[in-house]
Amino acid sequence: MFVLVEMTDTVRIPPWQFERKLNESIAEELNKKLANKVVYNVGLCICLYDITKLEDSYIFPGDGASHTKVHFRYVVFHPFLDEILVGEIKSCSQDGVHVSIGFFDDIVIPPESLQQPAKFDEAEQVWVWEYETEEGAHDLYMDIGEEIRFRVVDETFVDTSPTGPSSAEASTSNAPEEVQKKEAPYTLVGSISEPGLGLLSWWTNS
Repeated sequence: MFVLVEMTDTVRIPPWQFERKLNESIAEELNKKLANKVVYNVGLCICLYDITKLEDSYIFPGDGASHTKVHFRYVVFHPFLDEILVGEIKSCSQDGVHVSIGFFDDIVIPPESLQQPAKFDEAEQVWVWEYETEEGAHDLYMDIGEEIRFRVVDETFVDTSPTGPSSAEASTSNAPEEVQKKEAPYTLVGSISEPGLGLLSWWTNS
């Protein structure tokens, strides 16, 4: 679920921080820049693990700050495919079951990846597994707040870098709509379509 990623960056330290140890200032700046941010095709950055190498620092004309090229390792949330995770149901919609694991909310289990047969209850706004038994079908509701075990089957990264002036001008007329359609930079796709997966209460209660 968590991996160590080797990264390189040039860190700018302003003059008023020169009295501090260089490692401390760099660590603080790296966490300010990366913590709780999604790096494209890398994952959600959590915190700095360690600094492996500091190159020479430079002060450029017109800028009193120092610029140091830093090699470091960062703790990143990036589950591997087929990893089993446990989260909490945040909401349900026609698009599927939306799951949160506390610090990360962009997880969706699409309808085709639910235990089958499944149906969406419009009145309750929850998905229901129509569990077949010898006595007939039983409706097992996927209520909000329930703990759910799922398998990671896919991931999607979206480049959310700012667009250039030309595309910004072209979309001036529908700017409010563009804001509403803002996509998550990193989304996990889960599945519970196999025995043992789904609500924990399904498998622990006899």
